[in-house]
Parts: sequence; structure tokens; C-alpha cells
Amino acid sequence: MPEETEIVNYLFRRLYQLGIRSIHGVPGDFNLVALDYLDPVGLNWVGNCSELNAGYAADGYARINGISAVITTFGVGELSAVPAVRPMGHLAPTPHALCTMEVDYIKTFELTIAGRQIAGSYSERVSVVHIVGVPSTKAERHGIPLHHTFADGDFSVFRNISKNISQVSVILDDVKSAGKEIDRVLRALPTDMVLSKIPAQGLDTPIDLTLPPNDTNSEAKAVESIMKALYASNNAIILVDVGAMRYRVLKEVQEFIDRSQLPVFLTPMSRGAINEASPHFVGVYIGDVSRPEIQQAVQSADLIFSIGALNTDFNSGGFTNSTKPKHTIELQPDCIKIGYATYLDVGMKSVLQRLLDSVDFRNFSQDPQGVIVKTKIPQNIDQQMEFTALSSQEITQKWFWSHIGDWLQEDDVVIAEIGTPSFGIMDTRFPKGVTAITQMLWGSIGFSVGACQGAALAITESGRPSRRVILFVGDGSFQLTGNEVSTMIRYGLKPIIIVINNDGYTTERMIHGPEMSYNDIQPWKYRRFFKAFGAKKGEYKNYVVKTRTEFRNIFKPGNEFSKANVIQMVELFMPKMDVPHGLYSTMEALTKFYAKL
Repeated sequence: MPEETEIVNYLFRRLYQLGIRSIHGVPGDFNLVALDYLDPVGLNWVGNCSELNAGYAADGYARINGISAVITTFGVGELSAVPAVRPMGHLAPTPHALCTMEVDYIKTFELTIAGRQIAGSYSERVSVVHIVGVPSTKAERHGIPLHHTFADGDFSVFRNISKNISQVSVILDDVKSAGKEIDRVLRALPTDMVLSKIPAQGLDTPIDLTLPPNDTNSEAKAVESIMKALYASNNAIILVDVGAMRYRVLKEVQEFIDRSQLPVFLTPMSRGAINEASPHFVGVYIGDVSRPEIQQAVQSADLIFSIGALNTDFNSGGFTNSTKPKHTIELQPDCIKIGYATYLDVGMKSVLQRLLDSVDFRNFSQDPQGVIVKTKIPQNIDQQMEFTALSSQEITQKWFWSHIGDWLQEDDVVIAEIGTPSFGIMDTRFPKGVTAITQMLWGSIGFSVGACQGAALAITESGRPSRRVILFVGDGSFQLTGNEVSTMIRYGLKPIIIVINNDGYTTERMIHGPEMSYNDIQPWKYRRFFKAFGAKKGEYKNYVVKTRTEFRNIFKPGNEFSKANVIQMVELFMPKMDVPHGLYSTMEALTKFYAKL
């Protein structure tokens, strides 16, 4: 390594060191010089169909790889990505954030490097670095009325748009501090700074990704209190939420489940966090939206061991979850709550490891199978609502989601668009090793198509290309970002895309205006997409499914379709006004909740 290197080279090498191998984005005049440096570093450029799609794709890539990056240009590019892109900064957990104000949870991350991050990813705790190529420092200093500006000399307007949704950001306009700033925050790169030289020796030292140590005394007291509570309980359960996934404690959580043999529940946002084929997994807890036996099992527990909880509307069944603090141990990335006591500066990863080392799991007094036996959870869920009288051959939400689980296989990556897919799949039992991707909190429709591209790319780079990537997306959502199928074809990706054709915005119809024209969409020829985007004969397959018999013929484990050797699309027809029970009940609960405010 020479003594000095270009800022852009330093930046890209840092991204490579963090495990990133592909960069998503759209080229623009203010980032072109920087893009020249991707290939020499070993980074693959993924040119997306739009900045919005690039942001969604980077989100999907990060959910598989752990971190990703997206590059856009100044003004028009970064604003096009705003629905998907949002700044973020220093990623060590903010002290006391979770214990003083729950909303501050979205400002804490495990990594120590970041920049401008996907808004949905930021909301959903996914680490995505956004790099913006901006005009030269001289142009900004002199207020030159450049394109991609408002011609008023104010170059700060776009970063100010993001100011109130940021933690930390920086403009790399000082060669003396650029290296340190890159290691602190990756955000924007002015065109005249790209090739400026900075000391290169920092690249010899890996970025420190270790978590700050817990306060020793507080951790010891917390662990002791947790052990006493566990030993004293007669009917304890484990409730795993999204924080366990985002803060990377799944290995410790799964070991705790296996050794304790306690009944375990997930939330909608934590699907795929643990082995759902385990005999200790009971089901998905969504407050009052849950089936009665799930509600009873959770709400009758004398101790809830909660890991990474996030109490949001869709994740809690419209704020109907009943986990009383008195009976709850709550583990968060920067504090532990035991009943009404809070231990600050104590993170859950170290605490979980201490518990695994210290707890005598033979000392639990409860019957570990008791809750599971009492709940009598069926493998195929058949307790959802139908909203129209339908023939036995028509595929309803109820029927589809209760049967698709039989076709899924170990280690699948399942992506469910917000709306009917994300709520319907709540009651689908996953095989071991399934990774689930949805966007229950941010809820940006069209997210799943870009995320599918990013996830599929990350899988090909992971050394496990045999993992299937399966996308469930409604026809309305697909029309927002369906052009990203072009990028999938370009890079030889082979997801299975299941477009649920229910003739428009069904979720919106359920909320308001079921017969109004604003919930209608133009019918598309979805099965012509591959050919229109340049896929060659033999590189793709299309299917149409309108009946349950056709479903059974195609979704058959072990057949050619299930092998996923080429990119495939299934246009699957469902009734226009049919919605999953979970979606209907959540909206009903939220209506009651807001009526009380």
C-alpha cells in the first residue's frame, strides 16, 4: 500500500473490508469519476433501473450480507432515493436511547461505519451506506447555478432536507480529515475531492466493529436478577422480536431456546429469526390479532423473556399486545429491563452469553412442553376469514398461505411485499433456516421487487447459490418497481417471482373506497416481462395459476419449477376483495385504538 491514496479508493476499500462486494446505484455526472475506482478495488457495479429501486435492492442485499452500499448523484439522484434513502451516522448504540424514549430505537446500530441510509432500512434497522456524488467545493463556494440545483446558489438544500432524519453526516471536503471522517461516517463525496490524496495507512487497520463493553457491575446485577426470575417462574416463555435480528444475537438466542426448551414466539417483524421447525416454536404473537390459543399462551405466562422488542402498530396487532412490565424481562442493545428495574449501559449480546455460561437449565420448574400441548397449534392454519363466497377451486388468501408452507424448503429466502403477502404469510410455518424479508414498519409498496434483486445477488456472492429466493408481491405493488426485473435478468439472477393478481390495490380497498377508481390499476401482461426486458429463450419460464389444481401441479416439491434453475414468474389469481385475517384484524384494532385517542 503506498503512503497516500485517493479519497475514493480509501472509501471503497473500507467498504470492501466490511464485506461488501457489489454496489447498487445509478450513474450520474457527479459520481462518474468515483465509479471508475470500483473495479480496481474488487467491487461489482450494479446499475439499477432507478435510484428508488437501487435503495430497495441495497436493503435486500444488506439483509443477507449484513451491510450494503448505494451510490447516487447530487440533487435529482438523492431525492429520487429519499423514499428509500435516509441518512444515518455513528452506529454504536446511543446511551440510554431505548430506556428513555422508545422512538430513539431507530437511531442505534451495531456497526461503527455508516453514511446515508435507506429510509425504510433505517426504520427497519438495516445497515445501508448511501454515498452521494456532489458538485465541486469551488462551485458551492461561489454559488454557481448548476444543473441539479434550484439555481439559487444554495447547495445545502438537499442535505437540509435530510437534516431532521439524520444522526450524523459529513461532506468530505478536507483532505486532512477525510480518512477519519470516512471511518466515522460515509455520506457525500464532492467531485473535486474524489482524487485528492490522503494517508493510506489507515487501511491497514480494520474498522473496529466490536460493541462497547457493558458496565461490569450493572451486567452482573442484571444477570443475577434474570437468573432468579427464570428459576422462580412456572410458566415462562420466550418472545423474539426484530431487535434480535438487527443486533446479531440470533446464535445466542437459538442456543438459549434449545437449552432452555422454553416455548418461543415470534412477532411479524422477526419471522425467520429462529428455527421454526423446532418443537419449541409455538407461533406468531400479534396481540389480539393472534389466534386465541396464541393469545392465551403468551398472556397467561408468569414470565416473558423478551428479546429486541419493537412495539409498532403492525408488529403489535394495532397496539393490542399484552406483555405487562411486571412479568417481563426485556433485552435491548443498550439496556436491560427486569420488571420495573432498568439497567443502563448493558447490552443484550453480552448478557445472553453470560446467561448461557451461568444458567443451570435443569433448574427450571416448568414443564417445557406444557404450553405447546395446550395450544394444539395446527401445522396448516385454517382459521382465517374469507370475505366472499367462493368456489372450492378459487385460490383464497386463507387457502394459499396455509398451503404454501408445504412447498417451502430449508434455507429459502422469502420476500413478502407489504400488504396481503406480509400479513398472509404470518401464519405460514417456515422450514429450518428460512430467511424472511418484509417491511412491516416502513411499509413502502414496491420495496420487495428491489429487495428481491439485492437479496438474490447477495446469495450468489455468499457461496450458497443453491438457496432459493422467492418473492410474493401483489400486482399493484409490482407496478411501482417491476422494471427491476431487468436488473435480475442482466446479472443472471434466478428468483421465483409470484405476482398475486387481485386486480388492484386490495389492501387500500379494504381500508377505504372498495369500488373507487383510485384503487384500480391498468392490467399488465406480467408474463411478457422477461421477454420484454431481453431475457433469451431458455433463460426464463412463466406460469399462470387460477385454480387450486393448477397450484398443486406447479408448487410440487422436487419438480423442475421448484429447482429454480432459471428466473421464473407465476401470475397467481386471487379474488379482488379477499384479504388475510391478520390484515383485517390489525386494521380493525387500529381503528379502535385511534378512536380512544
